Amino acid sequence: MNEQPKKLYRSSTNRMLGGVCAGLAEYWNLDPTLIRVVMAVAFFLPIPVILPYLIMWLIIPERK
Repeated sequence: MNEQPKKLYRSSTNRMLGGVCAGLAEYWNLDPTLIRVVMAVAFFLPIPVILPYLIMWLIIPERK
């Protein structure tokens, strides 16, 4: 059981803005479009997503 822990990276290839949604999709083994749709819907609901997205864009390293 020497599994390496998963690491979260921003995508450098499948990105629309900062690669955060694509990076989250890779981490959770989901389709990036699904994450993007959820983020877009949350943007129009009273759910704050802009500030967390910007913070993740700054904190999460980009995959080289």
